[in-house]
Amino acid sequence: MNRRFRGESVHKVDGKGRVSIPASFRRVLEEGDPDWVNGAQPKVILVYGLPGASCVEGYSVRGIDELDDRVSRMPMFSRTRKALERMLNTRSVYAQVEDNGRIVLSPKLREIIGVGEAVFAGMGDRFQIWDPDAYSADNQGLDEWIEAQGEDGSPLLELDKEYSEA
Repeated sequence: MNRRFRGESVHKVDGKGRVSIPASFRRVLEEGDPDWVNGAQPKVILVYGLPGASCVEGYSVRGIDELDDRVSRMPMFSRTRKALERMLNTRSVYAQVEDNGRIVLSPKLREIIGVGEAVFAGMGDRFQIWDPDAYSADNQGLDEWIEAQGEDGSPLLELDKEYSEA
C-alpha cells in the first residue's frame, strides 16, 4: 500500500449512525481494496473492542489481510493466535462506503463512538474513529507520557532501531 491514513478531522454522526469518511481516507481505502474499480465504492473493515482502545479502528481490505496473514503464521492452536483471531475477526465488521462517502455505524459501534460527532485519526496503515472527548483525553495522556520520557526518551529515537517483520 502506497498511501497512508494521515491527519485528523471531525465529522457528524447522525441518529442512524451515518458518518462521512474523510475524502483522503477514501482514496487509501480504494487503493487497498483489490475489488475496487473506478466509479465503485471501497470496503472498509471496522475493528472494535481492542484491549485498551476506546475507539474503532478502520482498515483497508489489504491492510486487514496483511494482519490476518501475520496471525495465520502463528501456531494454529496457540492461545495468542486464538486471542488475536477473536480480536481481529470476531470483533470486526465489513462496511461498504456509500456513493456519498458515508458508512453506517451499527448500534454496537455507536456505543463506542457515540452520536453527534466523531474524530477520524490517521494512523498510517489504519485509522481510528473516536468520540471527541475520549480522543482529547487519549491525546492528553499521550502528550503527558511523551513529556515524561524526557529529551533522551523521545519516541522519535525509536526510529533509529531496527525492527524486523515476523
